[in-house]
Amino acid sequence: MFKLTKAQYDAHVMDTYARFDVDFVRGEGCTLYDAAGKAYLDFASGIGVNSVGYGHPAWVDAVAKQAAALAHVSNLYYTGPGGRLAERLTALSGLETVFFSNSGAEANEGMIKCARKASADTYGDWRHTIVTLRDSFHGRTLTTLAATGQDVFHQRFHPLTEGFIHVPRGDIGALKRLGGDVCAVMLEIVQGEGGVLPCPQEYLQQVAALCAERDWLLCVDEVQTGVGRCGSFFAFQKMGLKPDLVSFAKGIAGGLPFGGFLAGQRAARTLRPGDHATTFGGNPVCCAAALATLDILDPVLGAVDAKGAFIRERILAMNLPAVNEVRGLGLMLGVSVQGAPRVLVQKLLDAGLVCLTAGGDAIRLLPPLVISFDDLERGLAIFEEVVRNAS
Repeated sequence: MFKLTKAQYDAHVMDTYARFDVDFVRGEGCTLYDAAGKAYLDFASGIGVNSVGYGHPAWVDAVAKQAAALAHVSNLYYTGPGGRLAERLTALSGLETVFFSNSGAEANEGMIKCARKASADTYGDWRHTIVTLRDSFHGRTLTTLAATGQDVFHQRFHPLTEGFIHVPRGDIGALKRLGGDVCAVMLEIVQGEGGVLPCPQEYLQQVAALCAERDWLLCVDEVQTGVGRCGSFFAFQKMGLKPDLVSFAKGIAGGLPFGGFLAGQRAARTLRPGDHATTFGGNPVCCAAALATLDILDPVLGAVDAKGAFIRERILAMNLPAVNEVRGLGLMLGVSVQGAPRVLVQKLLDAGLVCLTAGGDAIRLLPPLVISFDDLERGLAIFEEVVRNAS
């Protein structure tokens, strides 16, 4: 079966991913199974998407019931799941309004549009530059690529959207030196694709203070860090920030494609009919999945920090020569290693543990938020054996 599936991909799917040689056919809890029946403990959760694991009965029931009742009508009409989810998200975030989309890149694109329009409404179109950080990652559309502070993603796609400046993470002086055409700062609390690199809290608060002083909008990309991944519902809450705009996606709907952005008072009513739209955003099935996901996560979010600390302490106690450090927040961790991370990730996969890479030196760990300490221990035992033997 695997050979047939791989042949179909090779013949008919664009070659945009360096895929690993495994075809997963089902999941249960925090375990995936391939076509041959081999089990894999999941420390990747679909790049942070499957926050409630696989096949959770409450999630399956919510999706099935909504799919049977009403799958789609478009945003020209109201639906109950969308209204309930909007109410939940604004309450959880402390922000005022939400726009629903389908992905993280779309969420960030909409957030960028909202920030620029909010500035244009007050200052005019000339004040449109958005500052992002080096090593950031904000998406794969031309505009979110331009926002991304990594040149490796920019090659052969020029001209990119204008109006972005990249400054070093942690360098508040670089921000202070910028000119008057800036309208917003956009950043990740932890840079995921850049290598799981946390921004220092003091720096983040300095950025927020500078934004308030210069009337810049503070935009936080929580596509990967949000929905409990870092131990609070949004990572900005752990840092004591009050952003103007916040994007989210990945873990929000427990496996279905969903995203969006939230706006505080300064930008809550910026976008009006005709300014922004999406056909599938706020789809009732995805909203029902998101509501179920929030219900499932509510009783487990308090343990996220403890689980992250357990992973960090356990790995550091292994005294593995190949491990340089463990960094990150909550259950968004990067293990800096010597050598090629992808080689180790392949060996881990062969041994039955699904992990990811990030940046140039890190193995990224994003297990489902519902994972048990027993499963963490089992996965870390595999990690220790593979990494020790590979040294």
